[in-house]
Amino acid sequence: MKFTLQSTDNLSKARAGEIETAHGTIQTPIFMPVGTAGSVKGVHQHELKKDIEAQIILGNTYHLYLRPGLDVIHAAGGLHKFNGWDKPILTDSGGYQVYSLTDVRKIKEEGVTFRSHIDGSKHLFTAENVMDTQRIIGADIIMAFDECTPYPCDYKYAKESLDMTHRWLKRCCERFDSTPSLYGYEQSLFPIVQGSVYKDLREKSAETIASFDRDGNAIGGLSVGEPAEEMYAMTEVVTNILPKNKPRYLMGVGTPINILENIALGIDMFDCVMPTRNGRNGMLFTRNGIINIKNKKWEADFSPIDADSDLHTDLFYTKAYLRHLIHSKELLGAQIATLHNLHFYLWLVKEARNKIIEGSFYEWKNKMVKQLGERL
Repeated sequence: MKFTLQSTDNLSKARAGEIETAHGTIQTPIFMPVGTAGSVKGVHQHELKKDIEAQIILGNTYHLYLRPGLDVIHAAGGLHKFNGWDKPILTDSGGYQVYSLTDVRKIKEEGVTFRSHIDGSKHLFTAENVMDTQRIIGADIIMAFDECTPYPCDYKYAKESLDMTHRWLKRCCERFDSTPSLYGYEQSLFPIVQGSVYKDLREKSAETIASFDRDGNAIGGLSVGEPAEEMYAMTEVVTNILPKNKPRYLMGVGTPINILENIALGIDMFDCVMPTRNGRNGMLFTRNGIINIKNKKWEADFSPIDADSDLHTDLFYTKAYLRHLIHSKELLGAQIATLHNLHFYLWLVKEARNKIIEGSFYEWKNKMVKQLGERL
């Protein structure tokens, strides 16, 4: 993997860059649609490419490990062959599931024992076997195994968890470096900064993972319930330390406003289920603010979903029609809303990139932040 920093903003830490992988080039800043089980819900691969112009998507190690299982994915020749997506893929290591499956998992030095949410069967994830699993899945970018601490989290727990995550990282790197790629192309391993909302822990973690000198670095444990101001403060602490010549990935973030503010702090890569999940529930993101399409005010509104957008769905579908579909629980409604939101998110980061290169990002960002939070 190769990262090239192409342009920086004069009034913020925003960056425009390019990541070269075996499955194609990614222009940053970038938003990555979430395809947890190998599929972005309700969206065909050709729509991801043609309509949304996605450059990279996510898969999740925990979910793919449980279903369809590693034997199936390996027999297919990896996730790219299995799901028909020939552009880059990133896989989350399962650390977030460690965080979210509180009632059915146990964390210890060896790893995490958990019970499947599907059938209750018992499993163990370790730093080593998570590397092996992601080798089999075959993503271009794979994540180190970590613990994502909850919010709020007391200092003692956050420190102990952080130290264990760093020990796990050492084991991840040793396993990764001693095993080959399986499908004829190289993979890249990203460590993950943790430390909850404690500045000294975040600094320690950023310095530690930077010392491993991997192809890129990630920031985890944010957007888990803390106020946005805390997220921004911790992100700034970390981006001040992480090397400038490697991509920075802020995991699980976020709203359009969160994305713009974190781009201004030097983040290059984002992912979040918000555009797809919220879209299925009738929340639409537009350039002028947020629409709850279920509201009666849209019942006879025959204007496009986002009048300024060039998305094909906006050319053919009106707010009134989409409201009807969502209220009728028609599958097409969820698909249109999902397509719209993903297109909007990809437009937003592409426009941010353009503004960084033009030298007008900071002013544009401040203007957009005021608009994007409006409830229409």
